[in-house]
Amino acid sequence: MKIAYDAKRFFQNASGLGNYSRDLVRILATNFTENQYLLFNKKKTERGAQILELPEVTFVELRGGTLARQFRMGKQAQDAGAELFHGLSGELPLRWHPTPVKKIVTIHDLIFMRYPQFYSLFDRKMHLWKFRKAAQGADRIIAISEQTKQDIVHFLKVPESKVTVVYQGCHHAFQERKTEDVLAAVRAKFALPDRFILSVGTVEKRKNLLKVLRAITGTAIPLVVVGKKTKYFKLIQKYILKNKMEDQVWFPEEVNMEELSSLYQLADVFVYPSLFEGFGIPVIEALYSGTAVVTSNTSCLPEAGGPHSMYIDPENHLDLRAKIIFLWENDAERVRRAEKSLEFVQKFNDDRVAEAVMAVYQSVLKEQ
Repeated sequence: MKIAYDAKRFFQNASGLGNYSRDLVRILATNFTENQYLLFNKKKTERGAQILELPEVTFVELRGGTLARQFRMGKQAQDAGAELFHGLSGELPLRWHPTPVKKIVTIHDLIFMRYPQFYSLFDRKMHLWKFRKAAQGADRIIAISEQTKQDIVHFLKVPESKVTVVYQGCHHAFQERKTEDVLAAVRAKFALPDRFILSVGTVEKRKNLLKVLRAITGTAIPLVVVGKKTKYFKLIQKYILKNKMEDQVWFPEEVNMEELSSLYQLADVFVYPSLFEGFGIPVIEALYSGTAVVTSNTSCLPEAGGPHSMYIDPENHLDLRAKIIFLWENDAERVRRAEKSLEFVQKFNDDRVAEAVMAVYQSVLKEQ
């Protein structure tokens, strides 16, 4: 089988959609070596360079101007002999040759529909238009959680039978145990305390970092935060200064994937009180790292966190405070939950994700 991908996010996004794209191509090419995987984009970048070394994976330079992704990519994939085209980030090309080709699109979330206040009017209208077009044009839609499937059916008016849930995995760096020397080196590089709780994700209102700060105010529990800063960060800084928490909160910069996976393993507790997610990949990363998790009881997060994570109302900082303190002060319970969660998270391992996605491909190709 020859499979084409819109690889814009594969090459350009450092996290989120980029990680999903790279991980999916890597595990498919590793598990199903009989296929060819064609990555279409304007240019290569260093991201995904190791995946391009796999003999089954080929970069194909996308020709044309600024709208080539919309108007040229589909036809170019067909010219290359692709039997199936997979849009990895909620979009599909708009133009195709009459020659039949099966189309699949992954939709990660419709948060802009549920929380429009976090998006500009232009972004909301553009996202909705693109997702509707992709959902209409696709032979099958992959949703990364049951929550996202429900939202696709509800907001995009798609028949439930057209949507298949395939959970995503995470980068293999989070599935490898680090040596004590590696962990010590990362701790020293960022000058971190012996114990801390960890928060990972873009520092924006939806991720709810301010609630974490309120939850630990007045305690001696150190917090390490890793994530891209937005204008919301000004509120975070203001709160930290007002409450004299400068020596309690760390913001390590330029953290690479290997260092991030070490931070997860160094942390006592991972805290993720997001208001809403399409899947919540940081929760999976924490579980693979053997770290106990406190996360929200909303959206897909219980799907990702499983039965042994602890859940809170993301609007209630006192609920969050109680759960953090409980795990911080109870070593045995923290270890028990981490060990049980490590068993649970194996449902998201590479082999299962690869088999589920390939089953979708094969099912679509059999349809007339």
